[in-house]
Amino acid sequence: MSIVTEYYTSMGRRPVDSIVQKSGTGHGTNVIGGLAIGMESTVLPIIILAAGIFGAYELAGLYGVAIAATGMMATTAMQLAIDAFGPIADNAGGIAEMSHLPAEVRERTDNLDAVGNTTAATGKGFAIASAALTALALFAAYVELAGITGIDIYKAKVLAMLFVGAMIPFFFSSLAISAVGKAAMDMVKEVRRQFREIPGIMEGTAKPEYEKCVEISTKASIRQMIAPGALALLSPVIVGFAFGPEALGGLLAGITVSGVLMGMFQNNAGGAWDNAKKSFEKGVMIDGQPFKKGSEPHKAAVTGDTVGDPFKDTSGPSMNILIKLTSIVALVIAPFINEGAAGHAGAESCHSTEMHAGEGKSCCASMGAAAADTAVAAAGAEKACCADGKADKGAAKESCDHGDHGDHGAEHHGGH
Repeated sequence: MSIVTEYYTSMGRRPVDSIVQKSGTGHGTNVIGGLAIGMESTVLPIIILAAGIFGAYELAGLYGVAIAATGMMATTAMQLAIDAFGPIADNAGGIAEMSHLPAEVRERTDNLDAVGNTTAATGKGFAIASAALTALALFAAYVELAGITGIDIYKAKVLAMLFVGAMIPFFFSSLAISAVGKAAMDMVKEVRRQFREIPGIMEGTAKPEYEKCVEISTKASIRQMIAPGALALLSPVIVGFAFGPEALGGLLAGITVSGVLMGMFQNNAGGAWDNAKKSFEKGVMIDGQPFKKGSEPHKAAVTGDTVGDPFKDTSGPSMNILIKLTSIVALVIAPFINEGAAGHAGAESCHSTEMHAGEGKSCCASMGAAAADTAVAAAGAEKACCADGKADKGAAKESCDHGDHGDHGAEHHGGH
């Protein structure tokens, strides 16, 4: 999966170069190209993931799937190092630019930053794949705790919740991307205000109010995440208690499948857009003409990168959290929505009732009445048998006398 992710997000490869070429005809075609590459990039990773799940299940059942997830998590230290590389290189480039270091320093940090975009996409793809395997293991535990044997999609409520679950990652992504857009608007307004009210910022003679921009970003990051967090926490609880454990299983299946695809698409599309923009800093050829930073195609690539940033840095990585969080919440509430809990509770109540003398008599009386009804039914059946003229007269008389005796005895026992 890392090799596939690297192919779709690296500079100089066919996917990124196709976005660069589309930048030559404008901003819209750049965005269309990036979306197409992101969607295409889900094919091979999903086939690899499906093959891994099938192979692990064939070898050791759901235990094998859980072990496969554990095996992926065993490389966590390496993945953390890969993920950390990108932000470090990006910040190094920012420091070099703010410090007015020579152009060759910035050129070197740009190369490192381009590699960092690829490594970041690789780490996020790994996280999404491990989340899918972990969700399957949690799903198996949920099925056992919820007292169900499987998820039957022929049931209307299960199929309905399957579609609802597939919708949730899209709505979750919408909330996350909208939060980025709102914070960005506030940030732009603040920067424009400072340029307008603090003369000398561009000349370097006045110091900007950095803390105002940092405050906008941090406050928005906390405030705007309330709705997505509530969606992930409450949706399993509402569906579980309102429609039952099997419908909740359908919801989890929809969230997992849709979330994995959405995460891969957004991570890879964002990384490809970013490196398409980076390509212009080194110079590219479009239809035989050279273009560099500051050209019209570069401006189109910047637009694509602006779209891709919330994809790869906000919405895409959050799919990993959404998948795991909903599965864990469902696992926590599973004992409370267990389908066998009602009957078990009734049996416990009966045993508890028999511990009390007064209520015990009522229970025994109902049992006696049931036994009497059974005895009367049996006696009636014997009488019906005696009425058959094919039976031996002597045996019939003896049987009928026995039946009458049983009938009186049953009535006597029932009355007692």
